[in-house]
Amino acid sequence: MRRKISIFGATGSIGQSTLDLIGRAPENYDVVALTGGGNVAQLAADARKFGADVAVIADEARLPELRAALAGSQTEAAAGQAALVEAATRPADWVMSAIVGAAGLEPGLKALEQGATLALANKESLVTAGKLLMETAAKHGARVLPVDSEHSAVFQALVGEDMGAVERVIITASGGAFRDWPLERLAGASVAEASSHPNWDMGQRITIDSASMFNKALELIETREYFGIDPEKIEVLVHPQSIVHALVGFQDGGLMAHVGPPDMRHAIGYALHYPTRAKLPVERLDLARIGQLEFSDPDPKRYPALRLAYDVMARGGLSGAVFNAAKDMALDRFMAGQIGFTQMADVVKATLDQLLPDDGLIDAPMTLDNLRQAAHLGQSTAQNVTPR
Repeated sequence: MRRKISIFGATGSIGQSTLDLIGRAPENYDVVALTGGGNVAQLAADARKFGADVAVIADEARLPELRAALAGSQTEAAAGQAALVEAATRPADWVMSAIVGAAGLEPGLKALEQGATLALANKESLVTAGKLLMETAAKHGARVLPVDSEHSAVFQALVGEDMGAVERVIITASGGAFRDWPLERLAGASVAEASSHPNWDMGQRITIDSASMFNKALELIETREYFGIDPEKIEVLVHPQSIVHALVGFQDGGLMAHVGPPDMRHAIGYALHYPTRAKLPVERLDLARIGQLEFSDPDPKRYPALRLAYDVMARGGLSGAVFNAAKDMALDRFMAGQIGFTQMADVVKATLDQLLPDDGLIDAPMTLDNLRQAAHLGQSTAQNVTPR
């Protein structure tokens, strides 16, 4: 039976890896919707190749270009946030949510409202609105499957296990581009230097987030929201080889580890074929060749973003939306040359300190409108605070 598939964020690395897997057995899938940010040529080529019903480009100004690129095909062209949301309402069995940023939340919610399985690679959805997302899935009989390598690893380690027996969850971090740099050099790190990851092939923004470990801060919050784990039971270990993606510790003292190559097609493929395990075109590890695996505690001076994540989890409410928006703005300012690498954490901390004493951001109902307002406050505050 052919499955109906939509991919939100099809032109990014996760979307392209998903299409790579689908393209190996195209007879099993009907592609409903493909969306992209601004890469019209890639989006149109993929829409033609896979016979998508609709292709949506986020940048509305690029709609004429997309229409021209799709001329003569059967694929409808559309653009803008409203079109993204509309595409998510089209019936699909499985939807990949790989749009970067808060723009991915509403399409993901709409897909869940249709009862689709949502393969979630969009960190911001859980960070900003985890409670809303999981409640929407439960209400509509839908399923959310994690696609981050760490959360997929935790999910797999928990199959058949009693959550009540879980003592701790450990997610690993490569340490990013600057894991071996002297601390005194970090303040002068350039955008180009922060954009080179030692293990993973990712987009620029997430690669810089890896260097600062803001990506791991988001993943801490995701772990809490997806699995319902108390924050004090969630740990981070620096693991330079990126072979062990996560570990789950149980009350009998045992640890269940997920070990695999640093290839996102594993986590994507697991979600695509769940609950079965399909053959995937990923490297088979040779542990004898690897020889040894290293682990260490993250240095809080090198990675202050982690402490901020625990603060956000303790506050709850809409604080995740504030945190995420402030993080994005701090990254924008770093990439624009307005602040230094280490000042990103200072900007986010100053934003949280300024805004989160407001009980309204903690106690307000978690609605899309309230989340947007909280994000706007986080963004505007982070844009204007002066870092140390």
